[in-house]
Amino acid sequence: MTIAGAREGAMYGIRRAVAAAMARDLTAFVLPGPSVARSMGIDLANAHLRVVGTPRHADVLIVVGPIPDGLRDAAAVTYAQMPRPRAILALGAGDIAPLPDADVSAPLTRAGLADLRRVIAAGAFRADSGEFNAPALEVRVEYTCPMHPEIVRDAPGDCPKCGMTLVPRETASDGHGGHGGHDMPREDRPNPADHAHAGHAHDAGGSGAYTCPMHPEVISDAPGKCPKCGMNLAKAEEVESHGHGHGHGHGHASHAPSAHGDHAGHDDKAGGSGAYSCPMHPEVISDAPGKCPKCGMNLVKAEEVESHGPGHGHGHGGHGGHGKQQDHSGHDGHAGHGGHSKATIDGIEPHFMSMVEMTKDQPRSSDGLQMDWIKVPFGPFFPGLPAGLRLTLTLDGDTVAASDATSLVGATDLMDGPQMRVADFVERLATMMPLSSVSYRALACAAIEVAAGVEPDHDARRGRAAAVERERIASHLNWLAEFGLQSGFLWLAARAGALQLTVQGADVAGIATQAGAIRRLSRRVQAAPLMRMRLRRIARIGNDAPASGPVDRARGGGSDARTGDPTLKDLGFEMRVRNGGDALARLRLRCEEIAQSLDLIAAAGMIAVPQVPDVDRVSGEGEARIETPRGTASLRVKLANGKVVEADLDTPTDVNIALVETVTAQQELGDALSAVASLDLSPWEVRG
Repeated sequence: MTIAGAREGAMYGIRRAVAAAMARDLTAFVLPGPSVARSMGIDLANAHLRVVGTPRHADVLIVVGPIPDGLRDAAAVTYAQMPRPRAILALGAGDIAPLPDADVSAPLTRAGLADLRRVIAAGAFRADSGEFNAPALEVRVEYTCPMHPEIVRDAPGDCPKCGMTLVPRETASDGHGGHGGHDMPREDRPNPADHAHAGHAHDAGGSGAYTCPMHPEVISDAPGKCPKCGMNLAKAEEVESHGHGHGHGHGHASHAPSAHGDHAGHDDKAGGSGAYSCPMHPEVISDAPGKCPKCGMNLVKAEEVESHGPGHGHGHGGHGGHGKQQDHSGHDGHAGHGGHSKATIDGIEPHFMSMVEMTKDQPRSSDGLQMDWIKVPFGPFFPGLPAGLRLTLTLDGDTVAASDATSLVGATDLMDGPQMRVADFVERLATMMPLSSVSYRALACAAIEVAAGVEPDHDARRGRAAAVERERIASHLNWLAEFGLQSGFLWLAARAGALQLTVQGADVAGIATQAGAIRRLSRRVQAAPLMRMRLRRIARIGNDAPASGPVDRARGGGSDARTGDPTLKDLGFEMRVRNGGDALARLRLRCEEIAQSLDLIAAAGMIAVPQVPDVDRVSGEGEARIETPRGTASLRVKLANGKVVEADLDTPTDVNIALVETVTAQQELGDALSAVASLDLSPWEVRG
């Protein structure tokens, strides 16, 4: 049973009992994600915390490690979505702003986690339900003209162009005190390029540019149809001269007072001397100037509306956009509007906007249907996808038409200054990569050794190789846990996650103890018929795209930095390769590599965490490559008087993240998410 919801009052009697019950059954949402927590040795299961996949079901937010700057706003939104009472446990997180101060902080250790839980059970829940706000949560109300979206004001009023009453709309706050810019109308701002609409107007004005009278943000170099509404694109300068709002807004109404037979009655009324009419609502007639009671536009003299031919700034530019309506007989003479009236069908609202008409120019889906496209964001804390990854899928129905994957973690500079002590540099690089810190520590040590001309001894090389293989086992198990969660194989998620925690800090004897269980899990995963059915032929990658690590080897590729390592060769290493290139091949290859790493560790007979070499005051340059769990990473360093003065890093995720578009194209949504998960991306490795 889960007890949740805001409560206030003094902590006594039944309230104390309820609070104790809540503390016994805590649900937690983990930032940046459970995979990062496990990589740091945090065993949430043993702490009797039930990890949930959404903050709306959590009462504890666990922040593991420092929050990258690119994830701080998302963290604030996550916390705001949690029901009250809620608490924050910070595990080695440091500054967690814009989140409120942590209710409990502790070192990043298992013992610290146990202490944290005891503190919560003793009454970490506050009796009040304090409000939380952050710049990322602020919603600002601004006012804009329905006809002229470039008109934006911070207060109600009338449109300076057409006189319509401005309507309110909510918009995300820029969150950093930048609202002052809205005091000035957007079209009057000094740098139109800063604002999308003004920027489009400027761009559209170029020779040969076409735009939609209804959607000025649509710009094309050639004639065609608007992908949003299907209207014919018009030359930008024509739309610009007539004004976007008038162009599309007048549609039918601006012509109504003209010589359209259907509006003859209006002509009779409006044509009289001194009569005023609304350009948008010709049925509105007044003997005096004023505003339209329906839309608030300024009324204009009817004869002016009538006398303005196609060159009138109101609306005939729009008809240029409606060029498709040439089907309406006599459009040049505005008799076309009679066609609109005649098209009225009983039971269908006049001017009904047909979805068939709107989507007829959209590309056809693989199933032959034409659907409106929508963009759906996932992440950066979406269960089953790499923490820190923002995945945006453009869906054509339930099929992915386009995708974009971006790391929100942000690339941290390798150097924190013009020069660094080698020990600080090694530690910094290892900390930057929480999902494979041992591999990057080994890489940094190796590059510095090459630059300094230092040769590690035999045992150091074997122990280092075994340490990296141990991390490979843990990393592949971590991937299996996340992949099991994403694919719905919860038994796999639980078992693989538990084994990862036992392996990643174990010595040779400890790994030997767990080897049997790991091999059984590996065999079970590969033999599971539902797994085969789920993953076969999903996210297939050919040989024409660059790839790294298991993703490359699962398609028959031959890239593995271990191939040329004499230490690993002595231990019996042989590169594992699979054919197929789909998600199933990647899963099976990782299982085979787990088994191989167990053998290599046993052959090495020792595990040694890479130690920082003593380089004294040596100067030089060096480069090293290492096969991390995700692929080949290479590092180039330059030493000057024993200090690192330059460094350059290439990572496997920088290569494999470009495959997201390939593996998601024309996939159904569920398969697309599995496809992305199968790549085993680390947003911390994205440098580009």
